[in-house]
Amino acid sequence: MNASPSPADGAPLDVLIVGAGLSGIGAACHLSRELPQKSYAILEARDKLGGTWDLFRYPGVRSDSDLPTYAYAFKPWKSRKTFAGADEILAYLREAAAEHGVDKKIRYRRQALAADWDSASAFWRVTVLNADVGSETTVRCRWLFVATGYYDYEQAYRPHFPDEEAFRGPILHPQAWPEGFDAKGKRIAVIGSGATAVTLVPALAEAGAQVTQIQRTPSYILPFPSEDSIANALRRVLPETTAYAIARRKNILIQQRLYAFFQRYPKAARRLIRWTNRRLLPKGYPVDVHFNPPYGPWDQRLCIAPDGDFLKAIRSGRVSVVTGGIERFTPGGVRMHSGEEVAADVVVAATGLAVRLLRGMRLSLDGVPVELPERTVFKATMLDGVPNLCFVFGYVNASWTLRADLISRFFCRLLKALDARGEAVCVVERPEGETGDRPLFDFRPGYIERALNDLPRQGLGSPWVMSSNYALDERLLAHEPVIDPAMRLEAAPPALDRLGEAVA
Repeated sequence: MNASPSPADGAPLDVLIVGAGLSGIGAACHLSRELPQKSYAILEARDKLGGTWDLFRYPGVRSDSDLPTYAYAFKPWKSRKTFAGADEILAYLREAAAEHGVDKKIRYRRQALAADWDSASAFWRVTVLNADVGSETTVRCRWLFVATGYYDYEQAYRPHFPDEEAFRGPILHPQAWPEGFDAKGKRIAVIGSGATAVTLVPALAEAGAQVTQIQRTPSYILPFPSEDSIANALRRVLPETTAYAIARRKNILIQQRLYAFFQRYPKAARRLIRWTNRRLLPKGYPVDVHFNPPYGPWDQRLCIAPDGDFLKAIRSGRVSVVTGGIERFTPGGVRMHSGEEVAADVVVAATGLAVRLLRGMRLSLDGVPVELPERTVFKATMLDGVPNLCFVFGYVNASWTLRADLISRFFCRLLKALDARGEAVCVVERPEGETGDRPLFDFRPGYIERALNDLPRQGLGSPWVMSSNYALDERLLAHEPVIDPAMRLEAAPPALDRLGEAVA
């Protein structure tokens, strides 16, 4: 088979994938498996693949989703660990990319700055910054698949604290962790109560620090076994792919049932989580002060503690929790509104992420800018009125990869269907009466709340909603007819010569 053209060749590509993280590599693997005749390339702004798992370097960085569902459906997760660290996940991604030849299609240090749809040729013209030489080039592609995740890799969310300039020590952020940082013997205050803080705190304690977690409001923390005994038992008696498929389906079902239970019976769920917390915390610990959020379970993302490591770190005496508002920083730490002083040599602001859909790439149609808040999502992956574009935004109440995997499958099905029909352009059009007047997510953690006005909208009903139900999405994206009444399909226009005349 002839080698596929690359952006450097100047020849148009069938597909240009933006981002070589979990979603982009997964999409490329699907494309290689399902449509090997299609030409594609991946643009990656950084100098390594892996996305999140190469970017974050803070102690203990790991997935807070179970790996049987966070890994790809087509490639078994072989480790006994259910929740794995960044190094293991990176090794898995590199292996998947190499097995499918995806690693040879990645163009590193190439940032997609803008993409303009040219109706006359039915191609995207993507402006790409080549960081190696500091110049811009244009890449043409029939389809644009944006797999850049949802947050800003260059700039995290970092609020300014009163008098923080007075603090004598360093103030770190997990997204820009200093290489070679030694936590041993240090008093470290970690500000935040999300998944990053819940991961970082026990890791710092294990490294020899005395850690105080400062949280404005508590989060729900659910202990979970670090190994899946059923999955490991299945692996011993069944072929690897069969065992993995069963374990994956089992975990999907558990995720969905737990989420449904927590949403339907929030009081019972709160009692269950409180009971699991009390079992692992010291006797008499003020659970209702530090682990009793003012919102229901899964109104915001629930934090997983493998084997209860966060709670056990408190029991060990190396971790304490302070709940309340920060008044100001002092030379020696942090003063709370309650008057309590938290002594610290180092402060870590685990204050969250800044959402940046499409990684800031500007979209336009024949030169007219696309305003994302004016668009409505279709099947959680396309935008109304925007031709030949798919993007990935995984689940926030389950493993990201579950929806990313479904979107990649849908994308391949759609390309096959268009080829069979002799069509090249697909535009979804919002039907009359579908207002698209709902925020993109009903789920409202702080990082989503801050970005809602910059995101597309969702509609009133399927397929114009951003679903959080895997079973419904699996039917919609993987099993229902891929060509939808909302799609307007067109053949490619005649090829044009350099003067714009049709070529016979």
